[in-house]
Amino acid sequence: MTDGVLVHLTDPAAWRAALDTGALRPPSLAGEGFVHLSTPEQVHLPAGRLFPGRRDLVLLVVDPARLTGPVRWAPGVPGDPPGVRFPHLHGPLQTSAVVAVVPYRPPAEPVLPRPDDALGRARALWLSVRTRRAAEVRDVPGGVAVLDPRFPHSWDDNRLVLSHPVDAGTVAASVAAVAADAGWPHLAATLAWSGADDVARELTGHGWRAEELVVMARPATPPLPGRRAEAVDQREVHDLWERSWRRDLPTSEADLDEVVAQLIGREHRNDRVVAVTDLAVREEGRVVSAGQLRVDGATAAFESMNTDPAARGRGHGDAVLGAALDLALERGCDLVVLEADATDWPRHWYARRGFAVVGTTWEVSAQAGATTESSR
Repeated sequence: MTDGVLVHLTDPAAWRAALDTGALRPPSLAGEGFVHLSTPEQVHLPAGRLFPGRRDLVLLVVDPARLTGPVRWAPGVPGDPPGVRFPHLHGPLQTSAVVAVVPYRPPAEPVLPRPDDALGRARALWLSVRTRRAAEVRDVPGGVAVLDPRFPHSWDDNRLVLSHPVDAGTVAASVAAVAADAGWPHLAATLAWSGADDVARELTGHGWRAEELVVMARPATPPLPGRRAEAVDQREVHDLWERSWRRDLPTSEADLDEVVAQLIGREHRNDRVVAVTDLAVREEGRVVSAGQLRVDGATAAFESMNTDPAARGRGHGDAVLGAALDLALERGCDLVVLEADATDWPRHWYARRGFAVVGTTWEVSAQAGATTESSR
């Protein structure tokens, strides 16, 4: 468990609503005058009382130093261990005080990052979003499998998401078992623990494709100079996405139209679990550059940066990123994170704009016994 943080257990829908208002106000605040918090070691007690048997909840990881209301400790209820005392927040729980949102799936031990752990917070956001938006979640060694049969071509929505160390054989066997049962046309897993390099490289020796992603982070301040992109309805970006997917997917893709339709159609689900804003630059009324900011408490992720090749070199990327950083600061975020291919040029572009590498994750995949040609 993580020292120095408090936690609050809630329904994901209540948390998503709080992201729009800036604060979580559970019924206890109006009825009793406070929000129930716990230490990480205590949370199983209220979980058992209030949510028996539920495994679809989230733990809000709270930095006490960011709370604006007083925290007072009070005894528990009859049946709690003797002498146990719980922290009560006398005021709403601001979303800016929540440094991570972690799925609560007992008896699995949740990974709770410290407020100063940029890598831990980044991994928590990406793993949590995948879990919270999934149509189905299954336990596997080292983490979970996320499934969504509506989007079988989306490897991001049908894969293993592993946050605890397991060996390469376990990864391969677990993915194969889930894929066979679910009818996946591919094998895919995210390896998000320190030291996963050896497992990823061992899998490449068995025909898997392994992609190393650097995790990069920076504060929302200072702002980038220059003009800013505009916030747009996500549907206005679909044409840019479609052009990109059609350009980048293998030309041998027989069902390209269906693949592209699924990859675009899946995107709206992110806003059901985190606050999503699409930012874009137009030329002659057409969106030629866009990126996306996903806010989950005090942590924001910058995603899906894309500029038409013919429109590059005109500062559009800076305009989109600058707008995203502005918005993150406005939403109360102190940390903005992203992932970049460890072998490609964008990581250096982001480094020149204040992002520092804080760690890595690995994406491993295979299809029909052969290495894959693209990552989805």
